[in-house]
Amino acid sequence: MGETDSKEPDVSVTTETNIIKRSMAAFAVIGVLLLAACGSSSSSNAITNVDASTFLTTVSQPGVTVVDVRTPEEFAAGHLEGAVNMNVEGPDFSTQIATLDTAGTVALYCQSGRRSAIAADQMASAGFTSIVNLQGGIADLQSAGGNVVN
Repeated sequence: MGETDSKEPDVSVTTETNIIKRSMAAFAVIGVLLLAACGSSSSSNAITNVDASTFLTTVSQPGVTVVDVRTPEEFAAGHLEGAVNMNVEGPDFSTQIATLDTAGTVALYCQSGRRSAIAADQMASAGFTSIVNLQGGIADLQSAGGNVVN
């Protein structure tokens, strides 16, 4: 009489679909891990880049260590009142920053922002957890009302 229409699932299509789904999930996990690895660089959470006005507000808070990372000659020609000089390009920069509290807030500046960014990265790699980096330089601080002394 009549044939029954039995539709069995095509195992090869189901298996292929599962493989594709699993591969997509694996790629998604790998992508998230790669983004997390890139995002967890030393600078991601420890460094806050700020403008001159925000920098001056930050350094006016108690307990903030202000570090001028320029050369001793540049520092002697004029620096923010209360700043300490730790030349990021000097051979003893790592030794100098080791004297600071890695859990305290450290505010960094230089002439243009290049050296303070380098110092911020080095300090974050050394375990500092609260680094405020001036985007710009000492002239920006003066323009924003920073007290520069010799």
